[in-house]
Amino acid sequence: MNTTESNPVITSEDLLMHWQGHRGLTRRLIEAFPEKEFFTFNIGGMRTCSALMQELIAIAVPGLRQIAMSSTEELKEHLNYTSKAEFLARWDEDTKEINRLWALIPDEKFQERIKTFGQYEGTIWSSIFYFVDNEIHHRAQAYVYLRALGIEPPHFWER
Repeated sequence: MNTTESNPVITSEDLLMHWQGHRGLTRRLIEAFPEKEFFTFNIGGMRTCSALMQELIAIAVPGLRQIAMSSTEELKEHLNYTSKAEFLARWDEDTKEINRLWALIPDEKFQERIKTFGQYEGTIWSSIFYFVDNEIHHRAQAYVYLRALGIEPPHFWER
């Protein structure tokens, strides 16, 4: 008997809740940023927080849409948003869309191979892990920015 099939370590619902927990934390991080610095502040030549968040927006829903609908999309990282409010509104829309798309992915599909954005090969589950890992990475950069600005970031464990 294959216990992995009958007793998974994590369910797809657990994985979605984990990701959405990270998204909620990232949203609170965006809220904590001063408006001007969100678009202008950087350290050591790293991208601004707005540029980092653009990448996360460019990956999440388009990447999941490719998984759920077996489509291919180009990675489009440049948004023309000029306010945090626009970012937050898009973040909220995308959060709902992730839930909608997730419901279209049957459990057995997570083991399939995929080439997201026509260039990144892996399994569906490893692609989703990348989406989450990338968000954590960029959020950590933004935490450094907030601390450099003298702002206490949201607690990373409060997801």
